[in-house]
This record gives sequence, C-alpha cells and structure tokens, in this order.
Amino acid sequence: MTKFKAWISAARLRTLPLSVSGIIVGSSLGVDQLLNYAVKGTGFFFSTPIFWLAILTTLGLQILSNFANDYGDGVKGTDNEDRVGPQRALQSGAISRKEMFRGIVMTSIITLIFAILLIYTSFGSQYFFYSIFFFLLGLAAIIAAIKYTMGSTAYGYRGLGDIFVFIFFGLVSVVGCYFLFTKSIEWLVFLPAITIGLLSAAVLNLNNMRDHDSDKKAGKNTIVVKMGLIKAKKYHYALILVAMSTMLLFLYLTYLSYFNLLFLIAFIPLVFHLVKVIKTKKAVDLDPELKKVALSTFLFAILFSLGLG
Repeated sequence: MTKFKAWISAARLRTLPLSVSGIIVGSSLGVDQLLNYAVKGTGFFFSTPIFWLAILTTLGLQILSNFANDYGDGVKGTDNEDRVGPQRALQSGAISRKEMFRGIVMTSIITLIFAILLIYTSFGSQYFFYSIFFFLLGLAAIIAAIKYTMGSTAYGYRGLGDIFVFIFFGLVSVVGCYFLFTKSIEWLVFLPAITIGLLSAAVLNLNNMRDHDSDKKAGKNTIVVKMGLIKAKKYHYALILVAMSTMLLFLYLTYLSYFNLLFLIAFIPLVFHLVKVIKTKKAVDLDPELKKVALSTFLFAILFSLGLG
C-alpha cells in the first residue's frame, strides 16, 4: 500500500456521509425558515457559503476523529490481531506513530481554520458573542474528536462515546447549523437533531458490538462491553425506534404536503436492518450493517431536505 492510499484508508471515507447528515438537515431547516420569513437572495442551502464551510468543518472533524482513533487504539494495542474490522494504518505499519500524530495536528489546524471562516461568514462583526460561543464550541468539538481514544482519559474507553456522538453529530450539528443561518433557535429543530444523533449513536453501537470481544480483551470499556451483547442489542433497537418515532412526531407537528413524507423512504432499510440485527447470532456478522445504517441516515438527510422544498 502506498503512503497516499494509507492516508485515504486512515481517513475512512465510508464514515463521511454520516458525518455530514446533520449539516444537511440543519441547513435545509435554516434556509426553509429564512424563506418563510421572505428573506430574499438566500437560495437553496447547498448554494450558500455557510453550508459548504459547515460541510468542510464537519468533514475535518470526522477525519480528525478517525486519525485520532487510529492513533489512540494503535498506541494502546486495542487494534490487534483479534480485531474484526478493517486493519488500521498504525496497526499495519503503513503509517508510523510520528506521522499519524503529525497528521492529527495538521488536520486540527485545517479544521479550525474552516471553523473560523464559517463563523465569520455567518456572524461577521455584528454578532461578537455568538462568534465567541461558536469558536469555543469548535474547539470543544476538536478536543472531543481527539480525546475519543487518545490519552489516559479517553472517554471512548469509559463507555461515553455514544453520548458525545449524540451531542456533536446530532444536537450540535443540526441545531448549531440551523442557528448559523437563522441566528435563532426553534424547539422543533431538536426533533430531527435527536433523530440524527440517535442514528449516529446506532452506527457507533454497531461498531462496538462487532468489536465486543477484542475491546473487552484490550480493556476498552465501551457501553457494549459494560452492558453485554444481549442488552446492547436491546439498546440498539431503542436507538433506531426512538429515532424513527421522533421524526414521526416532527412530521405530525409540521406536515404541509405529501413532499414532507419523502424521508419515510429512508426508514425502509432501517426496518430491514432491525430484522437483520434480531436474527444475527454472531457479533462479527454485524459489520456490513454499519454501512447500511450510515447510508440510510445520509439518505434520510437528503430526502428530508428535498421534502422541505
């Protein structure tokens, strides 16, 4: 494997569609709200600088998290021969510890630059306190991405990964992006934010169920290791079902036309996914389901945004 391919592999491109789902949902809600108030010249959310800078910032955070995860698990020895998923860059020796650490630093700097540009584009010099708040929020997101598996206090090793994923991929991503457009908060926006957060946590839970045995041996006490596989499955059902129920409530409260029903199509593969999880006996066989839930979440975000139009 060439060095370039090793870095692409370490970036874990298959995780990127999931990471931007919240941005798509939050942006579509924000622009829809602006158009309702007859703000001219807004256009579609995907034609705005705020949207693209938010996408770049989120992609930076996701890649940073993937690099940090590779580094943290590699240094701690969690990524070893017992691991079920794809072999990691540090584990295989394709990228050295020093190179990966340098990559983490560079990705952090680039992501912070994107975040600053995003904040300035949204708030300019008019909303100083909003700018400070979002700058601190950006720093918190960068630290959270790094501290998932890196360091002696890595929260991913204490069963807190699901909480952080829910907060940053769900609430911060959707509600934060909505605020960047509107400079306001609407409580209804929290419903799709909860859905995105729970589906993102479901992807992490699948990953942790798949890696249950190797994580347990390595001392990585994920929530799956703490509760056991049987309870982890029940927890997974709850994540998916509550995520779907939350969006049905949103639909009930905001329904205007048949177009609003579009996102329900994304629930079909999620139902089949639940059936698959119920029938699966070996945790290692859950690996293909990660992609299904991640892509279903991305599909949901796309269809939801189209339905608002």
